[in-house]
Amino acid sequence: MSEARPFVDYYATLRVHPECDHRTLEIAYRNLAKIYHPDHPETADIDMFNAVIEAYRALKDHGKRLAYDALYSSNTGFAFSADDDILAEERTALSDADVHAEVLLYLYKRRRERAQEPGVGQYELQRMLGCTTEAFDFHAWYLKAKGLIETTDAGSLAITIAGVDHVISTSRTVAQEKLRISQFAGNAGPRAWPHAAAA
Repeated sequence: MSEARPFVDYYATLRVHPECDHRTLEIAYRNLAKIYHPDHPETADIDMFNAVIEAYRALKDHGKRLAYDALYSSNTGFAFSADDDILAEERTALSDADVHAEVLLYLYKRRRERAQEPGVGQYELQRMLGCTTEAFDFHAWYLKAKGLIETTDAGSLAITIAGVDHVISTSRTVAQEKLRISQFAGNAGPRAWPHAAAA
């Protein structure tokens, strides 16, 4: 970014929080680029389209983003969290976990609905996730190594038995946690938990 050029708030352009993770950046970029793309006459805006591309290019690389964040702080007064590098890695790990769950659930639904043709192409999954090829390769590698997905004879990706078990187990855990939270929120005082009434 040239020193002579006025400061540009790339986070505002992408409508994201300055401490958002990389996946959030990708989703914001994909959605806004689609809205402002010239192929969509109802919402097309070439200036905004170019601004969104510029913002994403400036923030998608970790090194460039760190340099921009220093500039962002000096221009806006925003104070990034301490140990931001560590927090960024933690956010990335949590984001990856969400992606893995999303892929497994998608492939689970596919196998239930089309048992004879359960595979989904890499491009379709990558487009659904809105991630780079490099990021998708990481997710596919992880899920394959864990035995949760496999490559079919046709070259597509499909969930395995272990993957189905994982989705069911995770869904049960989430449902139980939501039930506990709702029960806790629906009661007050020392008898908040269901078993407290029986004690």
